[in-house]
Amino acid sequence: MTKGYIHSFESFGTKDGPGIRFVLFLQGCPLRCLYCHNPDTWKREDHKMSWTPTEVFKEINKVKNFIKKGGVTVSGGEPLMQADFLYELFSICQEEGIHTAIDTSGILLTDAIKKVVTVTDLVLLDIKHINPNKYKELTGQPLQPTLNFLDYLQKINKPTWIRYVLVPGYTDSEEDLENFGKKLAAYSNIERVDILPFHQMGAHKWKELGLKYQLEAVSPPLNEDILRVERLLKKFNLPIHSQA
Repeated sequence: MTKGYIHSFESFGTKDGPGIRFVLFLQGCPLRCLYCHNPDTWKREDHKMSWTPTEVFKEINKVKNFIKKGGVTVSGGEPLMQADFLYELFSICQEEGIHTAIDTSGILLTDAIKKVVTVTDLVLLDIKHINPNKYKELTGQPLQPTLNFLDYLQKINKPTWIRYVLVPGYTDSEEDLENFGKKLAAYSNIERVDILPFHQMGAHKWKELGLKYQLEAVSPPLNEDILRVERLLKKFNLPIHSQA
């Protein structure tokens, strides 16, 4: 049986999909987001645990009664780097009637990943920026693979929530947000759009790892900033879930 390289898990998550959820954070990520709050998940070899899907499911089972109306979300890092492990874990979850969700950047799309999506009830897709140059600046990777992933989700009509982190001075330009709204308006499988405020809670991890943190001087957005962006995107009839 495949083993998953695991960073940590949270038994009662409330921000990673509908209801109360068991959230599993996997190790390894090809992105290097400037605002990443889990830089300790970047390298797969830094994993704290390696477990089989059955071993992980034993942990899920302990809270099964609490997550009845919620489910299991796998995040990271980039969880789809471990597609075989995910497929096995989600297959067990679905056999047990447990809702499954993946929180992904969408940067990878292989046959193994398409197989994972068949046992996934909901995709939380993180779109870091809509401008290709700014996306590269922010993440170190190209934007197009994420848009290809979104196209694939539309093609198979997979329920999708979009997540966009609002970083003052980086992701809050009106022109970019207009383009973002126009782009998303073309997709019928998007059930919800979350504008998430940037925060500084992971800054200490960068220092602990000896990494240069470029956003030290950036303040989290105010409620009024989030509301401005939500109002702007609502013009495109998007299903905005207000965070403010």
